[in-house]
Amino acid sequence: MKVVAAFLLAKLAGNENPTKDDLKNIFDSVGAEFDQTKTDLFFSLVKDHDVTELIAAGREKMGALSSGGGAVAMVAGGGGGEAASAAEPAAETKKVEEEKEESDDGEGMMSLFD
Repeated sequence: MKVVAAFLLAKLAGNENPTKDDLKNIFDSVGAEFDQTKTDLFFSLVKDHDVTELIAAGREKMGALSSGGGAVAMVAGGGGGEAASAAEPAAETKKVEEEKEESDDGEGMMSLFD
């Protein structure tokens, strides 16, 4: 993914045809490890393709995947009154956990990255 991100970053910066050296410069600028093998593989896969078309094709494929959201909604909705009563204790537990998190926040944002 880093190779793809660096390639797209170079394209976004106005470089219509980024090279391996361009990607290496991007990796070096942020102190990331440059993997020549992955870069060679990436360039061999996209050499004769337009990146915009590849992204569009990928979006179509992702759109065709089912997220499974409908089945979950049917199970939750089919429970009737029992499903609603089962959800109430879960909501109460969540509120108690949120209160605990707020009370332990004596250090402010310093513990955010621990």
